[in-house]
Order: sequence, then structure tokens, then C-alpha cells
Amino acid sequence: MSDVSAQAIKDQKILHLDQIEARIEAMESCLSTGASYQIASDLLNLGEEVLEIWIAARGQMPTSDSREGFRLLALHRQGSRSEPSFNACRETCRELAYHYNLITGEPEHRHTVGRLRLMIMVARHLCLFVSGKMRVANLGQFCCASKPLRENMNLE
Repeated sequence: MSDVSAQAIKDQKILHLDQIEARIEAMESCLSTGASYQIASDLLNLGEEVLEIWIAARGQMPTSDSREGFRLLALHRQGSRSEPSFNACRETCRELAYHYNLITGEPEHRHTVGRLRLMIMVARHLCLFVSGKMRVANLGQFCCASKPLRENMNLE
């Protein structure tokens, strides 16, 4: 594959991540609908989709396995193979699964809306991390708010 077509595929995947980020942002407006189970499921699915993009960008087929009951965690494990810096988002994935369990276990809990807001923030963070990692390969070796990413961004 030529460098031009490889870059075009990478750009397409980054655009897809930008679209996922917009979908995550849109979830904020759905919090008052009372559809907490559906919102939590959608956010978990979006997290999986983010990791699928990462894995596919590395030329692999995303797994259908689960880990501790979550495909998200199995996808993270797969995405981390041969890429130790990708472990930087391990706890982010675990936190997404944790909030999903809290919300679906007690959808009528008085803290459900707050938990959904946290889940939105965590899903956004995962999306931003993967998007940044696709732009700057060594991202995650010290922090996802790393200097290399900020230096490469056009901040006008």
C-alpha cells in the first residue's frame, strides 16, 4: 500500500473518530429523557467502536471475545498487544464498564444522571485518546494531554 493511500485510510479513521466524538457529545442532551439504560448501552457501544477503529488501523480484525463480561475490555487487551503505551487507556475502559454496571444495575438510582455524565466524559476521553494516538504514535507514554500532541495541533 502506498504512503498516500495509507494516509488517506488513517485520515478516514480519524474522521470517523471525530464523528463518534460528536455522537458522544450529543448524548448530553438525552440525559433528561429517562432512557438511562439505552444511553449507557450506546456509550459502551461507542467505546467499543473507538477501539475497533484503533485495532483495524493496526491491520487486525477486532475480536468478538469478552473479558470480565465486556467486549470493550477484550478489545482493549487486543489493542494493547505490541503497543505498551496503549495501556494508558486501560483504566478509562474499566471505568466505562464500571459506570455501565452502575447505571444498568440501578437505573432509577438518584445519582443515575450524574453517572451518565461521568460515562459521557469517560467515553469522550477514550475517543480523544485513541484519536490522539493515531495522530501521535508515542502518545500515552506519559500522558494523553502530552506535549507532542499539543505542539502538533493548530491552535489558532
